[in-house]
Amino acid sequence: MPCSLQIVMGPAGSGKSTYCQAMQSHADTLPRRKIHVANMDPAAETFGYNVDFDIRELISVTDVMEELELGPNGSLVYCMEYLLQNGMQWFQDHLDEYGDDDYLILDCPGQVELYTHIPVMRQLVEALRIWGYESKMVGVFCVDATFLTDTSKFLSGSLLSLTAMIALELPHVNVLTKCDLVSEETVETMLSVESATQLWDWEQNQ
Repeated sequence: MPCSLQIVMGPAGSGKSTYCQAMQSHADTLPRRKIHVANMDPAAETFGYNVDFDIRELISVTDVMEELELGPNGSLVYCMEYLLQNGMQWFQDHLDEYGDDDYLILDCPGQVELYTHIPVMRQLVEALRIWGYESKMVGVFCVDATFLTDTSKFLSGSLLSLTAMIALELPHVNVLTKCDLVSEETVETMLSVESATQLWDWEQNQ
């Protein structure tokens, strides 16, 4: 039986890797529970968690930038398309190492293009469905809590989350990260509004 999967998404800098680290650290305090984390971001540099497997073993943004002279975004798209075309056996072989009792988090890249007009992540999820993970996957979308202090950023983050949910067609959980940087009152106020107009009016009155 396939393992359980969390597919962690969100804009660059939204705290995805920190979330993965927190989940892994929390599981370490529980009896008979271990969470494995894999890096699926070819542009990643450092991690606070223990990495089970890393897409950079296959291809990295740094190597593509040096060899093909592409920019950072173009190199990232190239890496993910390379994974789909040449690295899916590598990916499946690593997944096959986990059993039904295992829990695996995939720390995914944050570039919006991969979830919108370039269907890279959708194709990756479709492959996971074919491999039997249909009922074992959930999408986790991280949004920086500081976005709550700016109406335009909050709406942008919400729309990005909605786009990912629709594109991937997965059970979906939104997670506010970096909540220690925003007052509890602000968080509660922003989450209680019922419309974009009401949100805008609240910001104008601050």
